[in-house]
Amino acid sequence: MKNKKNATTAVLARFACELTPDMIPVSAYKAAKKCILDLVAAAVAGYRSPAAIAVLDMSERLFSSGPSDVWFSGKKLNAAGAAYVNSTFASASDLDDGHRAAMGHPGASIIPSAFAVAQETGAGGRELLAAIIIGYEIAIRVAAARDHTTLDTLSTGRWCAYGAAAAGGRLRKMNPDRLAQALAVAGVQAPGLSAAGYSQVMGNSAKEGIPWATLTGLSALWLADKGFTGPADILDHPDYYDSAKIISDLGKRFAIEGVYFKRYACCRWIHSAIDALCLIIAKNSLNAGMIGKLEVYTFERALQLLNNYPDPNSFEDAQYSIPFCMAVAAIEGKEGLLPLQSDLLPRKDIVSFAHKIQLYSDWKSDRLFPAMTPARVIAHTQKGIFAKQVKYPKGDLSNPMDFMEIENKLRRLSSQNRSDPFPDKIRDAINSLENNGIGALIIELK
Repeated sequence: MKNKKNATTAVLARFACELTPDMIPVSAYKAAKKCILDLVAAAVAGYRSPAAIAVLDMSERLFSSGPSDVWFSGKKLNAAGAAYVNSTFASASDLDDGHRAAMGHPGASIIPSAFAVAQETGAGGRELLAAIIIGYEIAIRVAAARDHTTLDTLSTGRWCAYGAAAAGGRLRKMNPDRLAQALAVAGVQAPGLSAAGYSQVMGNSAKEGIPWATLTGLSALWLADKGFTGPADILDHPDYYDSAKIISDLGKRFAIEGVYFKRYACCRWIHSAIDALCLIIAKNSLNAGMIGKLEVYTFERALQLLNNYPDPNSFEDAQYSIPFCMAVAAIEGKEGLLPLQSDLLPRKDIVSFAHKIQLYSDWKSDRLFPAMTPARVIAHTQKGIFAKQVKYPKGDLSNPMDFMEIENKLRRLSSQNRSDPFPDKIRDAINSLENNGIGALIIELK
C-alpha cells in the first residue's frame, strides 16, 4: 500500500499544481479552445430544456450569490452553484464532447468548473486554458484506468469530479497536499450511479450525473481547504484502477487532444448508424419514402441502451433511441438532430419509419469496441439493397470536426435564441483568451 505522499492522488495533485503553462504544447491549447467553443454550443442547445429550467430554479434556493455567472440568465452564484447549473445546460441535449478511452464526457463538467472558479479568482485566459487542459488530463486518465468490462454503468458522473476538482484547485492555487485530499474527497463522494446501469428508464433527467459530480468536485475543494480529508489511496487498488496507467507518461502527452465532438444531439453510440444511413441516402438519391426496411448491425453495448423502442416518451428517451434518431435523420435530414427537438416525438411519420428499423448484435463490431463505435446499415429500398459500414462517425479523431465545423455547429444551435453576432463574438473571444483574458467571453455568456 502506498503512503499518502506516493499515492496516485498525490502524484496527480503535484502535476496539477506544478505544471507551468509553457510546458503545455500549442496543440493542447488549440484543442482546449475547440472544446470551449463546442461546450458553448452544447450549452446554448440545452439551457432552455426542462431539466435546465428545473435546476436553475433549485439553484436559486440552494446556493448563495457569488461572482460566477450562470450563463444566459443574468444571474450570479458562488462558483460551485454556477458550475452545477452551467454543467446541466451543457449536458442536457447530449451534444457535449467525449473521449473514447474514458467512455464518457469530460467537457460538460470541467469547462463550467474552470470558468466558474476563474471568475472567482480573477484568473487570466492562459491560466484558464491550462486549468481546463489539466482537468481533462486527470479526469480522462482516471476513467481510462478502469476495467470497463466489469462496470455496471459507464456514467461520466463517476469520474468527472476528479477533473472538476483538479481544474478548480489549479485556479485556486491550492498546494498539492490539499488538492490531493480534494481529489480523494471528490472521488469517494461522487455519485455511484449504479441505477443508471440497471434501470429500465435510461431516458431521464438525471442521465449520467455530470452536473452533480461537478458540484461534488468543487465542493471537495472547500472541504479540503478546511482540513477535511478523504481516502488518499482511492486510486491505488488494482480491483478498481490501474494506478500505473493513470500516471504513466504524465505530462508527455495530453488527453484533451484526443477528444471527439458530436454533430447529432443523441448518444454517441448511435452516430455511426446515422452517418451510414445518411451516406446511403445521399449516394443513391433516396428519400425516406423509398426505404422499406433498415437493418442495423452494431456492437452489443449499443443495444443495451434500453431505449431502443421506436416511439420514445420523453426528450431524454429519444436521445438514446437508435430507431427514432435514425428516423429523424431519414425524414428531417441531419439538421433534424442539431438539436433534437421534443416536438418531433409525437410525429407519426417519424415513429412509423422508426418501426422499419431492425437492430442486430454484430460480433465484428464488438471486437472493435470501445476503441471504435461502428455500425453497418443495410437499406432495402425501391432502387435496390444498399449497405454501408461506418467505423468512425463524424467528429472522431479519424474523421475529425475542425474549428470551422464546430463554429458552424454553434451558429446553427444559437440561431433560434441568440443574436446574429453571437457566434462570431464567441469565436473571437475564445481565440484571444491568452491576450485579452476571459472578460470578453464572459460578457457573451451572460
